[in-house]
Amino acid sequence: MKTAIIFGVNGQDGFYLSMLLQKIEFKVIGIARTDSNTDLKSFESVGELVRKTTPDYIFHLAANSTTRHDALFENHATISTGTFNILEAVKIYSPHTKVFISGSGLQFVNTEKPIKESDNFEARDPYSVSRIQSVYAARYYRKLGLQVYVGYFFNHDSPRRTERHMAKKISEAVLRISNGSDEKLSIGDISVIKEWTYAGDIVEGIWTLVLQDKIFEANISSGLGYSIEQWLNICFECVGKKWPDHVILKNDFNPEYKMLVSDPSIIHSLGWSPKVSFNEMAKMMMNQ
Repeated sequence: MKTAIIFGVNGQDGFYLSMLLQKIEFKVIGIARTDSNTDLKSFESVGELVRKTTPDYIFHLAANSTTRHDALFENHATISTGTFNILEAVKIYSPHTKVFISGSGLQFVNTEKPIKESDNFEARDPYSVSRIQSVYAARYYRKLGLQVYVGYFFNHDSPRRTERHMAKKISEAVLRISNGSDEKLSIGDISVIKEWTYAGDIVEGIWTLVLQDKIFEANISSGLGYSIEQWLNICFECVGKKWPDHVILKNDFNPEYKMLVSDPSIIHSLGWSPKVSFNEMAKMMMNQ
């Protein structure tokens, strides 16, 4: 039986990846970001786990998905230091292990055009700084002979999201309103365009990437952009209501970006593309 370690198993991506791997009869060792038994921030702890298990795959998905400055040290320790700890442990104890490192569309210069893997990085916030450093670490260890993959994620969602993420915030509010709540949903710029891909599809893209050995960095994304207003429309339509009756727009809100979409040509060339459509995911989030 093959073995995989998933750092960040409690997140939505870790959950769906764990399900995928267990379905194909992998032994999955799941490590939460705040796990007390294996500390991703400690080389000794990570090294001991890798030495004992010599896994076939390691997936580093752990992060606090926020660009806030007050998460600076937490994300540096989890993303940057965690990446170095994993890669050095693999180099010493298990050099056959394939390692997947998650990246983000937020770490690129955003000109409001589809972002390619070859585009320049931009250290726009502490989260991006940590992501950029982890990619350079991946490239360095690749030169040392390790099989290290980087998948750049753009917005993706599922019912397992928390309400601090826009898709879940909206879908949960709409469900409450449909059940009689008189609340008003406060949202900023609803013209912002981003991808709304299903997380269950994204992890299949991860698996597609690590199963081959010619391409080591790819956007794992749909390339399809939809506005927040379109998400509002489809969610309220699911319950027979219109969003303008239940939403308050914050006119003084300045979004981080106006559009964040990818060019997914590389991952699509490997035979993967998302299966769940925008409308289908909305219905899934609305429990329909």
